Amino acid sequence: MEPSVAVVGATGAVGEIMRQVLTERKFPYRNIKFLASERSAGKSLTFQGRTYTVEPIQPAAFVGVEVVLSSTPASVSREYSPQAAQAGAVVIDNSSAWRMDPQVPLVVPEVNADALRSIPKGIVANPNCSTIQLVVALKPLHDLAKIRRVVVSTYQASSGKGATGLTELDAQVSALGQKQPVPPVKAHAGQLALNVLPHDWKPGADGYTEEEWKMINETKKIMGDDSILVSPTTARVAVRIGHSEAVNLEFERPISVEQAREALRQAPGVVLLDDLAAGQVPQPLHCQGRDEVFVGRIRRDPTVPHGLNLWVVADNLRKGAATNAVQIAEVLVQRGWLPKR
Repeated sequence: MEPSVAVVGATGAVGEIMRQVLTERKFPYRNIKFLASERSAGKSLTFQGRTYTVEPIQPAAFVGVEVVLSSTPASVSREYSPQAAQAGAVVIDNSSAWRMDPQVPLVVPEVNADALRSIPKGIVANPNCSTIQLVVALKPLHDLAKIRRVVVSTYQASSGKGATGLTELDAQVSALGQKQPVPPVKAHAGQLALNVLPHDWKPGADGYTEEEWKMINETKKIMGDDSILVSPTTARVAVRIGHSEAVNLEFERPISVEQAREALRQAPGVVLLDDLAAGQVPQPLHCQGRDEVFVGRIRRDPTVPHGLNLWVVADNLRKGAATNAVQIAEVLVQRGWLPKR
């Protein structure tokens, strides 16, 4: 089956990579259109050798569309994703609007692709970028020894704030290099160059940021196990692309370092890079432009009966957003799970 596709938010940072990923993965489609806000509507873009005019996001644009790949702010998604679903499309939504809705599957294909069997609202939620790479690494280990508790600290790239974040970081680095005053901060919570920001997200309950609550709640939903305890601390670092995570795991059953390595070596979507002596450890520079999740620094935690530490890195714009959304669409097409018209 070759569906009719609409890419919503097509001119944004994730939308641009979405177009790259569709091309690289040779996603099958019958026809395709590109939608964006009124500000970007009317612009031209080139996709696979053809020029397309960007259309405004409106209900009429979804008529006849079967797959919507959407990357918009949550407020826009709440308005238009249900309209697209009502028109008969399956919406794969990259915003935070629908992730915790019990009638909306929250999917990472390597972890819970079977959740796509039932899509009551016609909407599938793409998880938060930091959660996606975490659960890809957790799944094979959870299957092996059942995870009891996760303590995770993130080192998240500036591009998590989109193109404005990258522009701001680049301007700060340039100014500091030229010994000029740093421009006023707009995208991030403070100066990011030469700095680490543990408060670069909206405050949430109990002293946690919204990003930290996303990791707590989304991990449980994707893994299908509310008993997993998750204790996160998120921070923004002066890296352009690629989120890193220090992960401490406590298991219910014994698990050795070698067992963990072997499980991760065989896991879909994982690249094991775990030779500390040789300097082979995951780094953001390794993952940029890649769709896999890189895992290394696997070592025993001697402070608990069954514990391991690991280091997890992935491209937040690709696997953390665009690639995961396209992979969801691939599963729907390959398994024949799109609604029959």
